Amino acid sequence: MATTSPVTATTTPEPTATGEVEQAPESGEARISFGGDVHFAGSSAAGLNGDLGTAFKPLKKADLAIVNLETAITDGGVPEPKEFTFRAPAKALTALKENGVDVVTVANNHGMDYGPEGLADTLAAGKKAKLPMIGIGENVTEAFAPFRSTVNGVDISVIGATDVLDNFALGTWTATDSQPGLASAKVEGLLAEAVRKAAAESDVVVVVLHWGVETQSCPTQRQRDLAAELKEAGAQVIVGSHAHVLEPYEEEGNTAIHYGLGNFVFYATKAQSIRSGVYDVVVDQDGVVDTKWNPAQIRSGRPQLLTGSDAKAAGAYLSQLAKQCGVD
Repeated sequence: MATTSPVTATTTPEPTATGEVEQAPESGEARISFGGDVHFAGSSAAGLNGDLGTAFKPLKKADLAIVNLETAITDGGVPEPKEFTFRAPAKALTALKENGVDVVTVANNHGMDYGPEGLADTLAAGKKAKLPMIGIGENVTEAFAPFRSTVNGVDISVIGATDVLDNFALGTWTATDSQPGLASAKVEGLLAEAVRKAAAESDVVVVVLHWGVETQSCPTQRQRDLAAELKEAGAQVIVGSHAHVLEPYEEEGNTAIHYGLGNFVFYATKAQSIRSGVYDVVVDQDGVVDTKWNPAQIRSGRPQLLTGSDAKAAGAYLSQLAKQCGVD
């Protein structure tokens, strides 16, 4: 099911020992799980040995698991002119895949931290690891192409894009007809059009977005406006990252929006930045059926699930945050 460039991919049942294809039960529902920012820098590099934390348990159980890969996968390249640049070895992809991750989005403000060479290495590493990447490609068509999977009779398309790019990168990082790069939500109309096209071919469209303002827990007006535009275009699930702190989530009818998942495999240490978790969304052919937040806390660079009173307190925090931000 894997592909390195973000082109259409479909999950199919594995053949049995007799060579016949064993059909999965048609339950009519699929569970999609989301984790936040992953980069394997600093203390989070310990996860390269394969132990990524207990918060990956929900991802392993999901029908489809997605995280935001906020790093180039390369040993080469030249760092771009910015304060923070991240890169990780190819075994980072193996660690993610072995811990249940099915798809990564690389559409963020660190996806091309090591320039064109880093981009080429990232695409090659994804292909070798057989871990699908979205939001990145050899051209704009590939960058906006969805990952596609049919789970229990539900056709799902997942699109990745970034609404956050440094000024110097607006031209050089944005994928065009003739330039490799990232899927940019800043290019008027492209993301909504990609959603409309996917909605015509799928039951459920998921958009994974890099947006918002760092350390700001409440969604900006830009986030709210963009979410409304994407819902109108046909997206039922919209999940965000970038702020490095948790943002609230909301449900309306058969749609769900999580404005910001916060950090996941990350070198966070501050009280707000270590708040983490996994967002579960159950969908059927008509859209969102149910959602669940699995609270976690980052310890030594890796997310650990919370239980008991700690989990209860974490849930209360998100409820309070939703009220504070005016998110129902």
